[in-house]
Amino acid sequence: MARTDAFIGLGSNLAEPSAQLARAVIGLAALPETELVAQSPFYRSRPVGPQDQPDFVNGAVWLRTELPPLELLDQLQSIEQDHGRERRQHWGPRTLDLDLLIYGNERISESRLTVPHPELPNRDFVLQPLLDLAPSLTLPDGTPIADLRSKCPDNHLRRLDPIASDTPRDYP
Repeated sequence: MARTDAFIGLGSNLAEPSAQLARAVIGLAALPETELVAQSPFYRSRPVGPQDQPDFVNGAVWLRTELPPLELLDQLQSIEQDHGRERRQHWGPRTLDLDLLIYGNERISESRLTVPHPELPNRDFVLQPLLDLAPSLTLPDGTPIADLRSKCPDNHLRRLDPIASDTPRDYP
């Protein structure tokens, strides 16, 4: 099977979120038939949905994989479970959230998986890490991620210092 470029969104707002994401990247790099191409910086943002929860730390990774989309999804959910993910509240707090955002040029609409991720245009905390990874990245319909980012609502995104990754810092 040919290798496919897949972009995964990472998020956490419980139990040392930056450490959760760092460990998730290690798990993603170890997936079978998969190569970690690049990792974005991490960002802090306000939660989407219920506001009575901590801010999130988000990032993204670029994988090159031979895994089919649903098998990749199963692997992502397994990593989430290894991090103690509990699905109690829609858009609620979580130790780890891994979303398959883009899978090559495929459009997937199944009960378990929709790709590209349907909320992509509304989430600066996903779009900015994708731009960090691949500035010319486009959706399967040809829409540039950069165009989506320029029109995206502001969620108070703050790039985190890679040395003290839980400390917000302004970057130009």
